[in-house]
Amino acid sequence: MMSITIALAGNPNSGKSTLFNALTGSNQYVGNWPGVTVEKKGGVYKKDKSVNIMDLPGIYSLSPYTLEEVVSREYLINENPDVIVNVVDASNIERNLYLTTQLSELGIPMVIALNMMDIVEKNGDIINVEELSRKLGYPVIEISALRNKNTDKVIEVAKKVARNKHVHINSFTEGVEKIVSDIERIIENKVEERHNRWYSIKLLEKDEKAVKNLDLTLLDKQEIDSIIEKAENEYDDDGEGIITDARYSYISDLISNTVKKGRSGLTRSDKIDRIVTNRILAIPIFAAIIYLVYFISVAVVGGGVTDWVNDVFFGEIIGGNIQNFLESAKVAPWLVSLVVDGIIAGVGGVLGFTPIIATLYFFLAILEDIGYMSRIAFILDRLFRRFGLSGKSFIPILIGTGCSVPGIMATRTIENENDRRMTIMVASFMPCGAKTEIIALFSAAIFAGAKGWWFAPLCYFAGILAVIISGTMLKKTSMFAGEPAPFVMELPEYHMPTISNVLRTTWDRLKAFIIKAGTVILIATVVIWFLQNISTSFEFVEFSGESHSILEAIGKTIAPIFGPLGFGQWAATVATICGLVAKEVVVSTFGVVAGLGAVDGSDPSMIQYASTIFTSVSALSFMLFNQLCIPCFAAVGALREEMKSAKWTWFAIAYQLLFAYAISFMVYQFGKVLVLKQAATVGTGIAGAVLVFMLYMMFRRPKKTDSIEVKRAVSEE
Repeated sequence: MMSITIALAGNPNSGKSTLFNALTGSNQYVGNWPGVTVEKKGGVYKKDKSVNIMDLPGIYSLSPYTLEEVVSREYLINENPDVIVNVVDASNIERNLYLTTQLSELGIPMVIALNMMDIVEKNGDIINVEELSRKLGYPVIEISALRNKNTDKVIEVAKKVARNKHVHINSFTEGVEKIVSDIERIIENKVEERHNRWYSIKLLEKDEKAVKNLDLTLLDKQEIDSIIEKAENEYDDDGEGIITDARYSYISDLISNTVKKGRSGLTRSDKIDRIVTNRILAIPIFAAIIYLVYFISVAVVGGGVTDWVNDVFFGEIIGGNIQNFLESAKVAPWLVSLVVDGIIAGVGGVLGFTPIIATLYFFLAILEDIGYMSRIAFILDRLFRRFGLSGKSFIPILIGTGCSVPGIMATRTIENENDRRMTIMVASFMPCGAKTEIIALFSAAIFAGAKGWWFAPLCYFAGILAVIISGTMLKKTSMFAGEPAPFVMELPEYHMPTISNVLRTTWDRLKAFIIKAGTVILIATVVIWFLQNISTSFEFVEFSGESHSILEAIGKTIAPIFGPLGFGQWAATVATICGLVAKEVVVSTFGVVAGLGAVDGSDPSMIQYASTIFTSVSALSFMLFNQLCIPCFAAVGALREEMKSAKWTWFAIAYQLLFAYAISFMVYQFGKVLVLKQAATVGTGIAGAVLVFMLYMMFRRPKKTDSIEVKRAVSEE
């Protein structure tokens, strides 16, 4: 039996991924499209292994404005799937059919899966499916992906259409068809016959990516330009506008003959949105929901479960038993330490937080499945745009409070490349789960009692402030200049979550987190172990404050750099260096250096040790530097993966380090004078200059020449 490939295409929130999950079950894989960060999902039909299904990114059109649109059109043009299943949200059929008209021009057999018909019925609307199918020229099947209704029928019809290779061309008005035909005549021998109409329309739209794919002579280009210029003069519009109007005219005529609207009152989703997206109530409702999610994830699940995974499962059961086994087998002490203290402790430090991350992902998947996550981005877009970011930037920043790795990965939903890169750079400023142990240590050691209640909340507000300051400053630079991309997001109908979708989404994201974080930290931990336990004379030593290890030597060499920040002791420097591997290591490194052993931030001896080497100001400076600088090696790995550029990766790392250093420097230098009542020094003056520079970068107006250059660069692209 010959295999066939089905491409699922549709608008965001049309139910396309729900249909994909229903058809493939567990027979699916997730990855990235080659060269880009857009997620690729493929699978095999669970009832017929010869049917391969590719779930294309959700898109509104095939114009090359976003990564998702570029990926989808490149796949459809170059990979030649046997049939397209166009998933259409029947409750928003007019908008969804815009993409349908474009897909029909590709010369690929197609089936229309009319989804969410249950919502259409609840709204009292009537769709004449037979007439719609006749006018479109393709089979139209009513389905409910959420309830798995008629999903198998989609595959049956898709197989027949693929075998028959049936293709139908939808016609525009006579005038527009004449323009397209004239262009087709010029390029008919330069592309595959089935792609002739597609490329002709793209040339009329002046689509530069399409032009690059064609081997046009100078004479061809001049002739095409002449046709387009004549058309633009006749219609008093540019080529893209002419086609857009033609599509909507075609859709309007189609809808008027096939769709009858029922009641005109507010839908259930409209009524809910009048409350949850209300200008006054939206933010408080959102804050309450997010607080509840994090309270359950961190306080309820995170406390006991995470402690058990870290201390009992990895510490006693796995670490203890393997250590006993290795010691009984007379294995060399250095190898025992490498396996137990390096590999197991390193991997365990990451996996210990998986209960929190899994719970967080679970609730976020529910919010996403019911349609609320789209509302969050919509609610916050107005606020974030003031600081150079879009509403979609909030989701990665929110997820980053659980762990920076999935937070950075979540930037894939941001279409605009500049907005996405900026969000990657600031997503790790919020305190993640690993940083909370450092916060707990200093809250107890330096800010004990009622006077210290403000320290932990301050770190969260500092993270928000860092995002705002960075967004404002970076947007004034030539690299990120320009308005944030127009915010276009579908607000889907509310519906009950599907447990299978929620669990699958949670697992996919959790698996990606474990793989990305675990592999990077495993390698980095082994490296740190060698630095900790090998002396400068290259002998194995038990790491401590007197071990004279390579790490100690590095710490004493680098320590003066952190002197202006208030923590120039080599112990604090070593802890900061180890924190680059994983922030959880910061507190445990202090314990080892002080000779206290493997203790946590709540241990009385640790609290006493920290209070002897830090003041309230230097502790705050240390905390802010570790919060704002590079989060961990795993996050750097994710950052490199998402940036897809060594240059941008190093720029992001450099910015985070310099920004963290500047903030900590000002906090310590000003704090010495204002809090510790010490005399002002040269450092205070330099801190003042840094503050003035940052304020200038935040409030200056972009130069007019900068704006011109940005516009010119955009037009050249």
